[in-house]
Amino acid sequence: MIKAFQQLFIRDLNKLKEEIKSYNNEQNIWKIDGKIANTAGNLCLHLVGNLNTYIGKELGGTAYVRNRDLEFSQKDVSQKELIQKVEQTIEVVDQSLAKITDSALEEEYPLQVYETKSTTGFILGSLLAHLGYHLGQINYHRRLLDK
Repeated sequence: MIKAFQQLFIRDLNKLKEEIKSYNNEQNIWKIDGKIANTAGNLCLHLVGNLNTYIGKELGGTAYVRNRDLEFSQKDVSQKELIQKVEQTIEVVDQSLAKITDSALEEEYPLQVYETKSTTGFILGSLLAHLGYHLGQINYHRRLLDK
């Protein structure tokens, strides 16, 4: 099962990278309009921070320090730098999940994320759903605002 999680995270992170690459006008990555409050750039930074924290730091033992507020306040990071951050996150996620066994998925996740403790498998499933949710928002943002 852990191999399936690895494949799905890598697949969707590569889709994230392609979405960011697909903007014709780099400035539109940071555009908001109407009721669209989050830019694609901020959602990308948020996903990078989220996965580096909950997979890289907690499961892979990296020294990542998250600044969640900055994920939503930082602006005008270049398209190239966003892509590099996603590529680095792919490596971190892949290496971190390679350390996990299928039996570890049933074990308690080292950090309490929700109201009650959860298994590592539950947290990975939640992280994958979170990634897919924001990936869809970025796709919609690009198609709507990158004209």
